[in-house]
Amino acid sequence: MRNAKQTAARRKRGRPATAAWAPGPSRVHAASAAGTAGRAAGRLTALTAARAAGLLQALTVKRSLDVLLGTALLLLAAPALAVAAAALALREFRGPGGVLRRETRVGLGGHPFELRSLRTRRLRLDLLSRLPHVVRGELSLVGPPPLSPGDAALLDPSAGRRRHALRPGLTGLAQVRARSGMPWDEPALLDAHYAEHHGTGLDLAILARSARIALRAALHRPLRRGKAHLSDTDHRLPGYSVAE
Repeated sequence: MRNAKQTAARRKRGRPATAAWAPGPSRVHAASAAGTAGRAAGRLTALTAARAAGLLQALTVKRSLDVLLGTALLLLAAPALAVAAAALALREFRGPGGVLRRETRVGLGGHPFELRSLRTRRLRLDLLSRLPHVVRGELSLVGPPPLSPGDAALLDPSAGRRRHALRPGLTGLAQVRARSGMPWDEPALLDAHYAEHHGTGLDLAILARSARIALRAALHRPLRRGKAHLSDTDHRLPGYSVAE
């Protein structure tokens, strides 16, 4: 009898307490909800990281182009800029004015900065004198034109957001395409188009076009008005005539 009781006690002690460890319905629901929330948070984090990586890559390529090409252009233009600055300084003895023009402009994120450029338009030296702003990161080689804080284009909510998301540039789509005189080549439309479709390829094309315009101006061969390339989309029907 004693052996039977001891055997039963040992069996009772060794039996797994499944009832004590089994989770209730509330625990199962909480664990399922936590798992779903964790997976959703993971997907959101991965999507955010992918978008941030893509934006960072695009900004890095554009910024690298600004630093490398901007520095090279600044070194090449330094002798001409020095001569122009010396000539302007000598001219100060004969009249008022300064060597540099200082203007407040709105940059990336809506932050104002002081834009400095030489007081001359000869050979576009005023634009080349802004290259230090490109190297420092206040300007980009290509972008919308730098505007003053009270400009009407910055007061429009959508246009203001687009401009604040980009660095202003030495040159841009509006500067090289507004010469065509076409109604869809208005500066505001061109700035909006660049803000939505800017990239390395478009920047290089704009830089090449700007260099061509500057070269023609230097050779005293002005561009023929109305003969520039059209916008990306030409909405005129085949056989269109101005006489019609």
